[in-house]
Amino acid sequence: MSILIMAIIASTLRLATPLIFSAIGGVFSERAGVVNIALEGIMIMGAFFSILSMHFFNSPWLAVLVAILAGIITSLLLGVLAIHLRANQVVAGVAINLLAASLTSYLLVMVWKRSGQTDSVASNLTVNPFPVLAKIPVIGVLFDGLTPFVYLALITVAIAYYVIFKTPFGLRLRSVGEHPAAADTLGINVYKTRYIAVMISGALAGLSGAALSLGTVNLFRNGMTSGKGFIALAAMIFGKWHPVGALLACLFFGLAEAVQIQAASLGLSWIPSEFLQMLPYIATILALAGVVGKSVAPAADGEPYEKGHR
Repeated sequence: MSILIMAIIASTLRLATPLIFSAIGGVFSERAGVVNIALEGIMIMGAFFSILSMHFFNSPWLAVLVAILAGIITSLLLGVLAIHLRANQVVAGVAINLLAASLTSYLLVMVWKRSGQTDSVASNLTVNPFPVLAKIPVIGVLFDGLTPFVYLALITVAIAYYVIFKTPFGLRLRSVGEHPAAADTLGINVYKTRYIAVMISGALAGLSGAALSLGTVNLFRNGMTSGKGFIALAAMIFGKWHPVGALLACLFFGLAEAVQIQAASLGLSWIPSEFLQMLPYIATILALAGVVGKSVAPAADGEPYEKGHR
C-alpha cells in the first residue's frame, strides 16, 4: 500500500509540474495587471519548439532554452497588444491561443511532412536526475519517477515567492498591478515593469510546454496541452495569486489526474473512466465557481494603463 501511495504522490508531482510553471507565470503577469489568457498558446509554442530544436540539434537543455525563448517571443506579442495598444487582454489572449495552435500545426506538416504528431526524439529529461535518491528505503519509489522538471518547478516556486514579496522589483510589480497611476507618480515605469512581468510569464509558460513534451512523451502532438493553460489559470485564482497557493492548487489538480490514472490500483475501476477523466476539469470548475472561498484579484488586473490619463 505504501508503494501505491508513493506512486500516486510521484504521479501527482509529475502531472502538476507543467501546471506549476504556467500558474507561476500567470502570477507574475497578473500581479503586474496583465491578464494572460494566452498561457495555453504559449505552452503549445514551448512544447513544439523544444521538440523542433531536439529534431535539429539533439541537445535536451538547448531545447529547453529554445522553448523558453519561444515563450518569451509569444508573450511579447501579448505585451504589445495589451500594454502598448491597450487591446482587450482576454481577446488578445484568445487570438494568441488560436494563432499558436494553427502555426504549430502548419510547421509540423512543413517539417515532418505529416499531421497529428512529430516523431519521437531521444531525451534524458524523462528520468530522475538524482538516481541515488531512488535507492532510499521506503520513499525511494517516490523519487524514482521524478524528472528534472519537477525539481525545477519546486525551485521556481521558491524563487517566485522571494522575488515577488522580498525584492524591490516585486514591490514595483505589485504596485503597478494594484494602482499603476500611483506607481507612476513614484517614478516606477509601469510599461517596463509590465513588459518584464509578461516576459517572465512567457518564459515560464514556454518551460511548461517543454515539461509537457520533453518531460513526458518526447514528442509533440496537436492538442497535447488539453486545456492545461486554462487549468493553470484556475490554479492561480485558486491559489489567490500567490506562488505557494498556486503550487498547492496545482498539486490538487495533479492529484485529481493521478487518481484517474491509478483508478484500477485504487479499486475505483467500477467508476466509469469517462467520469474519472473529467475529475481535473470538475475541480477547475469548482475552483472558478468560488468553492474555495472568495479570491480577490489585483485591483488593476486587466486594466490597460495610459500615462497621464485620469
